[in-house]
Amino acid sequence: MAYGVKIAKGDAYKRAALKRRHIRVRKHISGSPERPRLVVTRSNRHMVAQVIDDIAGHTLASASTLDVSIRGGEGDKSTLAKQVGALVAERAKAAGVETVVFDRGGNRYAGRIAALADAAREAGLKF
Repeated sequence: MAYGVKIAKGDAYKRAALKRRHIRVRKHISGSPERPRLVVTRSNRHMVAQVIDDIAGHTLASASTLDVSIRGGEGDKSTLAKQVGALVAERAKAAGVETVVFDRGGNRYAGRIAALADAAREAGLKF
């Protein structure tokens, strides 16, 4: 099945390229009740991580740099991403989730994305 994303210029082209990569990743990744999807959304300033059951269409746990416990924290963006990873893993385990499928959201697995994933693994989440 072909997915079309309109090609534009400048920032719109970057968004379209990100959308194409995310569609390409999502062809192979889906969350289930036994193994939900840990999806990471990255902007220039913030990170959001959600544990989603795609079959039921529910978010089981989430964490963000906008959370009260993380917002205004010390350190660079990678340090804040590590805090988000640890927090989402803690909340997922409280919701009864032990194993997840990692969805990098079309982003490269490096930098803040990798820092979040490593922190979630250290906190006991398996993927």
